[in-house]
Amino acid sequence: MRSGNPTLSEKTFQNLERSASQEGAMTVSGTINKTGILFFILMIGASISWYQPSQLFIWGGAIGGFIVAMVTVFKKEWSPVTAPLYAALEGLMLGGVSVMYEGAYSGIVYNAVMLTLGTFAVMLLAYRSGWIQVTKRFRMGVVAATGGIALVYVASFILSFFGINLSLIHGDGLMGIGFSLIIVGVAALNLVLDFDMIERGAEANAPKYFEWYTSFGLIVTLVWLYLEMLRLLSKLQNR
Repeated sequence: MRSGNPTLSEKTFQNLERSASQEGAMTVSGTINKTGILFFILMIGASISWYQPSQLFIWGGAIGGFIVAMVTVFKKEWSPVTAPLYAALEGLMLGGVSVMYEGAYSGIVYNAVMLTLGTFAVMLLAYRSGWIQVTKRFRMGVVAATGGIALVYVASFILSFFGINLSLIHGDGLMGIGFSLIIVGVAALNLVLDFDMIERGAEANAPKYFEWYTSFGLIVTLVWLYLEMLRLLSKLQNR
């Protein structure tokens, strides 16, 4: 079982002590509640940096969020504390980034938010209705695509130090827009893998704290999807 989201991978539920009672085990409904809490915290953080924009919020939220995310991945039992902290930090970053995009492209933030939430709803419906079957081949394809995108971003980051910008990522030509569409599609498919992993965790009677951990994983994917929506919409408006 694998997920393109690094927080929800094939080994996520391995070597865990299964809960002996239903009260102490992870449930799908519990995960939904935790996701709602994290999303609320994310929105509070975003609201703060939206109304009081600062580079400190952007960089502090981005770097702090990355550090907390890594801690959460390796210390899953800490997720009841680290997951809300991650949501708050990412909220600060997203609010600041959103202000910059909104200043350059009026209305883009509203459109990106609606598209992100709409994509989440559509992928959840597709998963629950069985329109998308999470097979081994499907997982491998999404994981491979996600890994390839990650390599492109790493290469772009390294090349930026030499003054080289990859047009695939930063360009607003047809290839740049096409690449962004692919990334948005892959991010959306990662949501399906995340939904599947949550159900499997509940079936495996994973510990209760995994409700926080898997909710954290969903938030990670949603943050990625929203940022890619902003990038795609900005490219389209530059055409």
